[in-house]
Amino acid sequence: MKILNSPAVSPFGGLNFVIEEVLKLKVNKLFEENMPRLPKQTTYSWFDIIMSYWSVFLCGGDCAEDLSINLKDGLENNPFIKIPSPDRVLNRLKSLSVPAKYFSTQRGRKEHHFSVAEQLNRVNLKLLLRLPGFGKDNVVLDYDNTIIFTEKADSERTYKKENGYNPGVGLIGHHIVYVENRNGKSNAHILQHETIDRMTALLNEAGINIDVIRADSASFTYDIIKSMEKAAKRIFVRARMTTGIEKAISKIKNWEEVSLADDIVLRGSTCFTPFERKARGNKSKQSTLKEYRIVVTKQARPDRQLNLFTGEAYNYSIIMTNDFELTNDEVVFFYNARGASEREFDLLKNDFGWNKMPFSKLEQNTVFLIIMAMCKNIYVHMIGRFSRLTSILSPNFRIKKFIFRFICIPAKWVRSGRTRKLRLYGSVAFKT
Repeated sequence: MKILNSPAVSPFGGLNFVIEEVLKLKVNKLFEENMPRLPKQTTYSWFDIIMSYWSVFLCGGDCAEDLSINLKDGLENNPFIKIPSPDRVLNRLKSLSVPAKYFSTQRGRKEHHFSVAEQLNRVNLKLLLRLPGFGKDNVVLDYDNTIIFTEKADSERTYKKENGYNPGVGLIGHHIVYVENRNGKSNAHILQHETIDRMTALLNEAGINIDVIRADSASFTYDIIKSMEKAAKRIFVRARMTTGIEKAISKIKNWEEVSLADDIVLRGSTCFTPFERKARGNKSKQSTLKEYRIVVTKQARPDRQLNLFTGEAYNYSIIMTNDFELTNDEVVFFYNARGASEREFDLLKNDFGWNKMPFSKLEQNTVFLIIMAMCKNIYVHMIGRFSRLTSILSPNFRIKKFIFRFICIPAKWVRSGRTRKLRLYGSVAFKT
């Protein structure tokens, strides 16, 4: 085999289109105006720092060290950004962290370790408002917690018997709007009403109007429901089975048959006032109790074991809402749409590095989680926009396919007619 050496060519030519689009959104000015002021003699701006880190994941890497080990030659002559060293990137991100807060519940003895990064979440919202596809009127806000297994120095044991963190995340569609990190021992329901208050306050500050909040059964407590109702017009929450709910289900007479996959299930609804038992002896809580609607889907139990209160051999799925207008089926379909949040967590963990946090402290890793949530939000915009400009992309592509089809285009910056031009090697049908 004969080898002919030629001048260096970047294997990541498609990244130039991404950076150019980010600059068109004026994200560099957003960082300059909202991030801490850097020393005058500094070589790298916040845009250089953060865009370089995003470029690692947009080029198929998974850690900051890839900047110097695997990506340096392909990125060093880029006219849009200056590429810093991995140490510089990580040290700058560390400087954005704020001390974690310790909370305690009224009855519990344990302290709960939370990381609340309000300013970074505020920057993320300002970034989202610059994206053409992001709407802020009558939005549907999904809230969920996800466990990130890790053996970091300050991580603690989760309910799944492994160490990790348990961040709470707010989502509007495919966009991440809020991230608040908490240690593994702090389950999703613990002080969640305060997290909801902080999240919705930032959204209101940004001018985002919340129509609906959807959440899973971890949010089925008095304090959390009241926090949701203060912030949204409608709520949809998966209810946990209680004695009161079992008695309410036994009063439903009009069950409708519904085809579900290869099975037939029954669906009905009734009115129900939750948390009455908890409110006993507390006049302030008793005065705020109200009636909600529960939509119940029941499926026959394989073991035919009877429920003591309902007298039926069924498994029950219950959704509680303050919406009395939608049909039973519409309530179930609308609530089940929040299942897409699990796919977003999969993307964040496997495509955008949440499973490989770089720091040893909770508050520093919170910075990383939010920075990569911003990258994910940018990616949603990029894949949507670029898929309209070229047939090789589709808006539902994962980042791996985006890298293979779009980022990995051999390219070289050349001077021609006193201007710099990007020379692509290969036939790429892409309209700029």
